[in-house]
Amino acid sequence: MSLQEGIMSALKDAMKAKDQTALTALRAVKSAILLAQTEEGAQAELSEDQELKILQKQVKQRKDSAAIYLAQGREDLAAPELAEAEIISQFLPVALSDADVEKVVVNIINQVGAQGMKDMGKVMGLVSKELAGQADGKTISSIVKAKLS
Repeated sequence: MSLQEGIMSALKDAMKAKDQTALTALRAVKSAILLAQTEEGAQAELSEDQELKILQKQVKQRKDSAAIYLAQGREDLAAPELAEAEIISQFLPVALSDADVEKVVVNIINQVGAQGMKDMGKVMGLVSKELAGQADGKTISSIVKAKLS
């Protein structure tokens, strides 16, 4: 079952269960996928990497919003955002631990022969491609920075 089919199935289940939080989150994901498919120059079917990037973006938006709400003392607004992020996260692959990300980073640094911070862009590109959907960019960036400096 493709990711899009899984989201549609979960959307139907949420409708039957009258789960408003899940409905809101899944409709937003469906909308983002449809928008990406109808963009100029886009293919009819999105690749799995593109779908994962859309999901990651949706989760990140909700977590960022929740962080802003919490900073302003609005737990009532942060809770639904975090709940939606959790629902969308179910469709992402299991995230790697920092130790696993570090192993991949060290491996790629050795393959590329990176010497310092000047090679960070090259390393980041390769690591991000290899760990697509399994680790967020902030985690990857901090580990690459620590290893190269």
